[in-house]
Amino acid sequence: MVAFMAEKPNPLAAGTEAPDFTSTTFDGVGVSLSAMRGQKVALYFYPKDATPGCTKQACNLRDNHALLAEHGIAVIGVSPDDDESHEKFSGKQDLNFPLIADPDRTIIDAYGVWGEKKLYGKTFMGLQRATFLIDEDGVIQHVFKRPKVAEHAEEIISKL
Repeated sequence: MVAFMAEKPNPLAAGTEAPDFTSTTFDGVGVSLSAMRGQKVALYFYPKDATPGCTKQACNLRDNHALLAEHGIAVIGVSPDDDESHEKFSGKQDLNFPLIADPDRTIIDAYGVWGEKKLYGKTFMGLQRATFLIDEDGVIQHVFKRPKVAEHAEEIISKL
């Protein structure tokens, strides 16, 4: 008998056309990647609302929103959490960018960020924290596979 091994996350590479998606935020605002053509997008995937690393990353992006906008970069966050969780997280942290709930992993799987992870010696399926810097034409320019959560906005700008 052969044991089944789950695949490790395999994020899309720079130079790849970013898969389009259309979704709505917890407050009913529509978000579509194709509608954002003409501007840069930092599409960031994070494992879970209200956890220390995810909160630190979201707050760094929130606090540097003006700096990112100055460079023409819009931010969109995606996690497998539901709309109710996103609403609480966004409200508590006063986030100034949209969060998309993807519990069915449609967007997550399209970008290749779901798979086997290890933490404290345990193996489980989960989302790999990653950010895709997408250019005005919808092409991935850079992939942050291990973003520095406390300095993420600065990291993004350094790749322009």
